[in-house]
Amino acid sequence: MFQDDLSRDGVVSHFPQRPDTRFPAVSVVRAYWEALRNGRDVPFRSEIDPRGIESALEHTFILERIAPRLARFRLAGTHLNDLIGMEVRGMPITSLFVPLARSEVEAVLSRVFDGPETAELTLAGETGAGRAGMEGRMILLPLRSDLGDVSRVLGCLVGLGPIGRTPQRFAIAGARVGPTVGWARGNPGHPVMPPMARGFAEDVRPFVRPDNVAPARRPALRLVVSDGE
Repeated sequence: MFQDDLSRDGVVSHFPQRPDTRFPAVSVVRAYWEALRNGRDVPFRSEIDPRGIESALEHTFILERIAPRLARFRLAGTHLNDLIGMEVRGMPITSLFVPLARSEVEAVLSRVFDGPETAELTLAGETGAGRAGMEGRMILLPLRSDLGDVSRVLGCLVGLGPIGRTPQRFAIAGARVGPTVGWARGNPGHPVMPPMARGFAEDVRPFVRPDNVAPARRPALRLVVSDGE
């Protein structure tokens, strides 16, 4: 599913050919996303149930696109907070990377959202005073919002080794990015609507009701966030 040639975006193109069993949380999140996709190119964020990735929650995060090449954390597991040494919710994902790697991260994000495509990165932690150098793996999997646009990402980050002095940031040692499989068989301009949210839904943009239409009872939506997410 991944493509090796990322030269047009200036992203390093080195990656092991076989899955690395040292990062089981990454495999759990990807398998869950693939099951939700179920023939479409991208699942909806409202389809995500944290119980389906319970064993990987501390490494899992949700991104929201805020600019063409930028996304921020809406939810993040405790492992990411430990890496930075503070709550990462609301911070841009580039906060996890060294300055020289941030343009590569932005290029990958652009492809994930615009493709849509999936990305998997090999990471190398900073070394120096109080840092022994971690090894990491990250995946970025696109999601549709309740409005149908690809503006969310389900991700997973696992860092191996002692964190040491925080913040612990990463360089990109390798990357693979590739397209998802075509979805909504038939007319791609009429996407399949998501099922009912299961406690993990985005806020929905309000609908303006014409004056001559009677109001309908509006169901309550809520975002459930726990410390383990």
